[in-house]
Formats: sequence, structure tokens, C-alpha cells
Amino acid sequence: MKIQTQTALLFTVLTALLILFLSFTTYYFVSRFASNDFLKRLELRVRVAAKLRFEQNKVSTATYHELRRQYLEVLPKEQEYLLTWDSAANTIEPKVTGLPQSFYWRVIEGQGKTIYIEKNKVHYAGILYHDDGKKYLVIKSAVNEYANRLLYTLARAKVATFIVGVLLVFTVGIFFSRKTFQPLRQLIMKVQDISAHNLHLRLETNKGKDEMTELAHTFNTMLDRLQTAFETQNNFVSNASHELRTPLTTIMGEADIALKKARTNEEYRQSLQVILNEAGKLDHLTSSLLALAQSGFDGKKQRRSLVRMDELLCEVKQAVDELDPKNQVQLHFGELPLNEQELSVEGNYHLLKLAVTNIVMNACKYSNDRPVQLSLQAVKQKIRIGIVDQGIGIPASELKYVFDPFYRASNTNRFEGYGIGLPLARNIVRLHKGELVIKSEEGRGTTVEIMLNAGS
Repeated sequence: MKIQTQTALLFTVLTALLILFLSFTTYYFVSRFASNDFLKRLELRVRVAAKLRFEQNKVSTATYHELRRQYLEVLPKEQEYLLTWDSAANTIEPKVTGLPQSFYWRVIEGQGKTIYIEKNKVHYAGILYHDDGKKYLVIKSAVNEYANRLLYTLARAKVATFIVGVLLVFTVGIFFSRKTFQPLRQLIMKVQDISAHNLHLRLETNKGKDEMTELAHTFNTMLDRLQTAFETQNNFVSNASHELRTPLTTIMGEADIALKKARTNEEYRQSLQVILNEAGKLDHLTSSLLALAQSGFDGKKQRRSLVRMDELLCEVKQAVDELDPKNQVQLHFGELPLNEQELSVEGNYHLLKLAVTNIVMNACKYSNDRPVQLSLQAVKQKIRIGIVDQGIGIPASELKYVFDPFYRASNTNRFEGYGIGLPLARNIVRLHKGELVIKSEEGRGTTVEIMLNAGS
């Protein structure tokens, strides 16, 4: 069921409940008023009847009849009963057909108070009257036909009003829900037209701060991310294919040349050496690609533990010394906290070491082994790792592309590399909920800063 139909139904149900509540309330109060009004009329008649019976010597009976004729209309099926109560024998004569004995005793106990009872839709009102030492029960009966007709008509009107009201509310609800959700339907139609082949399309956004505008902005932002991801993926595949093809082409060409004719041992040795070098490059490249792909995982399956960052940087220095004995990496720890927790990061030791090592090796390579400062600081539950070199730097216009896989700055042509180290390092830092920031000035050097949360 569509949301607009659900909204209309919910609105209809709530309105129907409100109409029912108002209808029952109105019916209840009208019935109470009609019943009370009828009982008051019946009480007045029973008292007038008693006075007509027993006080005709004191006041003119003709006057009572005239007052009754002018002001008291006859009630439907009105009947009058006069019963005598012999208190000594405790008998009441005659009896009114259909009235229970308990009603008589309630009238007697009422001592002049009007007592009511209803039997078979006939209302009875009775009072006890004393005259000349005798006791009488004066009873009047009538049918409340006016109230019955009124309530019947009111009930039919309420039912008709309820049915018409519900249908009208549902119709109006459907209309307004369709109008309300029309922008959403248009949004869905436009989104359905967007696919991987036309990710450049965007949704129209109106001025305002309503939910539809916010949803359109959200979709456009998502499409921006998807388009960037697709373009990055296409660029990555293209560059990876190119980088893999280069050593493969060299290997195949060298092998083909060596096999075309017989050669000396020295020539074979030279060819095999070229093939070995290119195979080594190929192995290094595929290992880097694998590490880059694995660094894109969410980290839940990575083995994690508390890693002391001061110890890790010392391990990085040793690894760099083995890979590049001519390096001038200088460790600067400064004042470190005594609490071990403030120097530790919960993460994967090997990935963190790989990330820092890649950055330090880049700093050594692009600075021609000039001094590189590797520092560690712990401030306010944060661990800061700084790598500062005095190398060639990165052109300002190209700084935003350094995290794209296989991208290399325009001033790095004379240096060997694949453009994978920085994207890999940033992915690893993000896995550890950290941040990697690069500041660089061409010809003066580069500063890389890694911020990690201590103890997490």
C-alpha cells in the first residue's frame, strides 16, 4: 500500500473516531435532556392530579382544570391511577397491571417524593398523598413518544452524517495526500532515470527547507559521491592496467629477443637480469595493489591490539634503515606521557607500520636522503605523528590529487614510484578512525600529519 493511501486512511480513521465521539456525546446528552424533561412533565402532572383529587374544597376545581388545559398538554397515552394504602392491613388496592410490588413500597417510603419507573417503554411516576387520615398512591403513566421520535431521527441523522463524513474525508484525504506526495513521485521518476551511464544527471532542487528539498539535496550529494567513486574506479583500473602492462611488455620483449637466435652466456645473463628486475617491479606493484585493496575493508576482520606508537616508530626507523641505509631519518619524541595508555592506539600493528613506513620512505626518496624528521606527540587523548622532509614538495594545484591511486605529481618524473603509497596510508589511517593531512610547498618540502585517538 502506498504511503499516500496509508496517510489518507489514517486521516480518515482519526476523523471517523472524532465524528463517532461527537455523535455519541451529542446523542447521550440529548437523550438525557429529553428523558429528564419528560420526567419533569410527568411529575408535574402527578402532583396536579393529586391536588385535583384531594384539594377541590380549598381551591376551585374549575381553576385547576383551566390551568391544566392551558399549560399542561396531554402526554401520549397518559393514564392516571389512584390507589389506597391501608397501613394497618398493609394492603394496596387496586393494583396497576405490570407494576412490581417494590415500586409501591418505594413510593410509600418516599413520603411525598416522586418515584419513577419504566416498564415496556411506559414511564410511571408516583407519590404518596395524605388526606383526611387516609393514605393514597397517585400514579401517572405516559409514553415518551416525542423523545423516542427525536432520538430515532437523531440516530438516523448521525449515521448518515457519519457515512457521508467518512466518505468525504477519505476523498479529501486522497486528494490532499496526492498533492502532498506529488513532489516525491516526481523525485522517484527522476531517480529511476539515473543509472551508471548517466550519473552526471542531478535532481532539481527548489528554494526552501522542506523535506522534499532536503531529500533532493541528499540524493544529489549521494550521486556526487557515486560519480566520483565510478570515475576513481575507472581511473584506477585504467592506471593499474597500464602500470601492469609496462613490466609485462618489457619481460615479453626481452624474452622474445633472447629466443630469436643463439646468444652468448653473458647476453643471456643480461636478458635474464632485465626479466628479473621487471618481475620484481611487477611483484612489488601487485603486492601494493593487494595491500591497497585490503585497506578498503571495514577493519572488523583485522586483528587488533594495543599498539605503542613510540615502539612502532622505532620499528619504522629500523625498517627504513634496512631499505635505505643512506637515510637521515631523525626521531623526535619530545616530552611523552608516563601513562602507557596515552601512547597506545587500538589497531593493527602491521597496517599502521606499513602506513608510516610508506610515508617516511616517500619523504626520504623525494628529498634525496636529506634530513627527515619523524616526531611523536600525545595531547588531549590524541596521538600526533609528524613526518617533515626538505624535498621537492608538491605543486599547490596538484595537492588535492595526491590521494588518487597511481597519481604522481608533475615534478616526480625522475623518481621511481607507482603512486600507491599515500592512498594506502590514508586508507589505513581511516580504518583506525584517524586523519591524515598533507601540507606542502614546491621546492621547500612536505609535512604529513597523522592524528589518531589514544587508547581506541
